[in-house]
Amino acid sequence: MERKITKQVKVGNILIGGGAPVSIQSMLNKPAEDIEASVKQALELEKAGCQIIRSAVPNMEAVKLIEALKKNLTVPVVADIHFDYRLALACADAGVDKIRINPGNIGSDDKVKAVADKCKEKNIPIRIGVNSGSVEKEILAKYGSPTPEALVESALYHASLLEKFDFNDIVISIKSSDVENMVKAYTLASERCDYPLHLGVTEAGTARMGLIKSSVGIGSLLLNGIGDTVRVSLTDDPVKEVEAANDILKAIGVKKDGVRIVSCPTCGRTKIDLISLANRVESALKDCKKSIKVAVMGCVVNGPGEAREADIGIAGGDGCAMIFKKGEILRKVPESEVVDELLKEIEKL
Repeated sequence: MERKITKQVKVGNILIGGGAPVSIQSMLNKPAEDIEASVKQALELEKAGCQIIRSAVPNMEAVKLIEALKKNLTVPVVADIHFDYRLALACADAGVDKIRINPGNIGSDDKVKAVADKCKEKNIPIRIGVNSGSVEKEILAKYGSPTPEALVESALYHASLLEKFDFNDIVISIKSSDVENMVKAYTLASERCDYPLHLGVTEAGTARMGLIKSSVGIGSLLLNGIGDTVRVSLTDDPVKEVEAANDILKAIGVKKDGVRIVSCPTCGRTKIDLISLANRVESALKDCKKSIKVAVMGCVVNGPGEAREADIGIAGGDGCAMIFKKGEILRKVPESEVVDELLKEIEKL
C-alpha cells in the first residue's frame, strides 16, 4: 500500500512519520506514585513489543516515575500532561522522550513558549491529543457537536500555538469513540497537514468490542496510507493492547515479522478437534519471531490446496493430520502428536 509521507519526528530511538515503520504504543495504568509496579508493567509492555510507553504525570511527585522508567527501559517514554506547563518542563529535564500536552490548556503565551523552547532545546517532540470531549467551546458552537471538522480544527489550533514559537516537532492524534467520526477526522487531518498522525479509537471498550472498533478504525486508515503510530485502547491489561496492535498490523500486511496463522472455520467435513488445535498452535507460537505463515486446516479439501501459500501447515483427518510445506505433503501424524511435529518442522525453517 502507498503511505502518505509525513514530516518525521524522532522519539528517543524511534522514528515516527516520514515513511518510518508504523510504531506501537501503550500507556501504563498503575498509579503514578507506585513506581515499582509501574516499572514492572513497563518492562512487561516492552517485552510484549511495545515501542513507545506513555505514563500519566499528574503532579511533580510523578516526575520521579519518568526518571525511573528512563533508567529501566530501552524504549522511549512519553509524559502525559494536562494543564500544568511546569510538569512538562520538569519531565523534559528528567529526560523524557516525548510530551503529550495540549498547548491551549496550559495558559498564557509565555507558558506555551516556555514549553516550546524547552522541548526545542532538548529535541523533544510534542503530541497534541484531541478527542471529542476536549474540543473548545467556541469550536463546538461553530459546528454544533464534536464533528470530524471540529476535531481537526481543534488539533490544528493547538498546533498553531506551538508554530507561533517556531516549534514544529509535532505529532497529532484526533481520537473519537465513534469509529466513523474517527476515520473521517484522521482522513481530513491527513489532507490538511503533514504532521505525523497517532491513530487510535478512544474509549473503545473492553477487550472484545475494543479490539473490533480499533481494528476497523485503525485498520481502514492504515490501508488507505494514513497513520504513523498506533495505540489500541482497551479496558484491560495494556499488554493486550500491544498484542492487539501487533495483530492489526500483521492482518493488513503492515507488519511482516512474526508468525501469521491462518486457520479454517471448520465444517461438516472436519474429523479433528480443530478449534482446540488452532488455539494450541497459536499459543505455542506466540513468541516465535520467524516471519512465516502457518496454516491449521480442518481437512484435505482446505489443506494443502487452499493453504498452499503457507510456509508450513497441517490438514486434519480422522484422528490424524497431514503436515504439509508449501502445498506439498510431508507425512501423516496422529492427532495427539500433531502440534509437537508441527513445531519440529517450524524449527527447521
